[in-house]
Amino acid sequence: QGAKPGEGGQLPGHKVTALIGKLRHTVPGVTLISPPPHHDIYSIEDLAQLIYDIKQVNPKARVAVKLVSTVGVGTIAAGVAKAYADKIIISGGDGGTGAAPLTSIKFAGNPWEIGLSEAHNALKANNLRKLVEVQTDGGLKTGLDVVKAALLGAESYAFGTGVLTIVGCKMLRICHVNKCSVGIATQNDKLREEFFKGHVDQVVNFFTLLAEDIRSIMAELGFKTMQEMIGRSDILNVIDNDFASKFDFSNILHQEEGVNTHQQKFNFPFDDNAFEKDVLLEAQTAIKHPEHPIRIKREITNINRSFGALVSGEIAQYYGDEGLKPDTIKIDLEGIAGQAFGAFLIHGVSIYLKGVANDYIGKGMHGGKIIITSKNEGESYSAGGNTCLYGATGGKLYISGSVGERFAVRNSGALAITEGTGDNACEYMTGGVVVILGRTGINFGAGMTGGVSFVYDEDHSFVENVNRELVEAIRIDTDEGDEARHFLKRLLKNYLVETGSKKAEELLDNYRVEVRNFWLIRPKNLTKLPLNLENGD
Repeated sequence: QGAKPGEGGQLPGHKVTALIGKLRHTVPGVTLISPPPHHDIYSIEDLAQLIYDIKQVNPKARVAVKLVSTVGVGTIAAGVAKAYADKIIISGGDGGTGAAPLTSIKFAGNPWEIGLSEAHNALKANNLRKLVEVQTDGGLKTGLDVVKAALLGAESYAFGTGVLTIVGCKMLRICHVNKCSVGIATQNDKLREEFFKGHVDQVVNFFTLLAEDIRSIMAELGFKTMQEMIGRSDILNVIDNDFASKFDFSNILHQEEGVNTHQQKFNFPFDDNAFEKDVLLEAQTAIKHPEHPIRIKREITNINRSFGALVSGEIAQYYGDEGLKPDTIKIDLEGIAGQAFGAFLIHGVSIYLKGVANDYIGKGMHGGKIIITSKNEGESYSAGGNTCLYGATGGKLYISGSVGERFAVRNSGALAITEGTGDNACEYMTGGVVVILGRTGINFGAGMTGGVSFVYDEDHSFVENVNRELVEAIRIDTDEGDEARHFLKRLLKNYLVETGSKKAEELLDNYRVEVRNFWLIRPKNLTKLPLNLENGD
């Protein structure tokens, strides 16, 4: 793909090949506008929640958080360790892609040494260094680089550009045009087959010689193992010349008291998720013998976070992305669900909640169903938090109430129906279908390049909320809207069956009249509407 232009990631349509489209759950040829930030991380608490989500869906995973080398990175690193990451990577400004603008390559970022020293010492000062592994990267090439990194506190070291040159990269800096003359940074099969001459033995040889280089330097310094060397910044000295004497290196060479290496492989969260472990225990029979479906009942509270991720991860271990047959595991819940309810949900799991849920409902969900109903239903009552369906690639989410901001942000395939949303709904959406049976906030459909949305606009105020840069709003009570009308009616009927929504019932009873109040929002360059989901649209 090469570097992406824009503030964080615009992937031009001509680069979205069939393979890339499949990997990103979108249509080939359609421009993808990725959000500059992670929309589920606006604070250190949000980061802690994401790390928790990942550790539930894959308990064997070690979670690494990559931080840029910058002033104040020590404070951030301490926060990341407290958020239960297992590894912190300090990334310098000297490596990076050859496709980035020359101004970025030359002038953006700081050397890794500055950030590494600050992060290492800040972790030690806060008694956190023993909990996390520290890694660094950003232009490491020689044994001397690795030894310096170890002395400043790094336990592992990543290589990019240097290894690319070993397998043939000529640093032409044309990674973004798909014409790499040595067949490395290209999707062109002809260039890859005929011009790529690299071999794994070259990489093995490079790292073998690098290790020999490191060993010879360690022998000079009197160290037997890498472990002894980590964090020993006291044996680093500033070279004696006029240029070096202009700078104060005391902060970089400062050595805080304390442990220099991580003492445990995993930085376990304080919350052991006993609630869902108990549910998983009950669901194990259905996972191992899917021909025997199961129904589970529980009461849930808002301290039960990421519910559904642990069960989904277990199913994925056995059956991969395919999961189980629909409704193999039905879970009936009552109460107020915590953050990331139904995160990473997989095919075969159906969660029915009588109550409400917090932020990030259905984050990254791949299949299954999340049905949220409440005795206080309708547009006037909030039933879900912000940033629901972030990065979802499949499944159904029905909420018989309103939700917060950024509903279905970066949705790539989920079907969702709700009765009202806040600002920025359907932002950066690349696939799936969203139906909103009530008012929306401003900036609807910003960056939306795939999928479709239906919005019920009884008071005719919706059009002013649409961001029209990439999408258009059209009526469906026309001859051309015949297919869309029938599709919407099918969705509403299914929504009514699952939720018993009074709003859906009213709309269906007066569908011929009410259909005039619906808008269909679609990307301007979408040639075929995805209205036949069962046929693979």
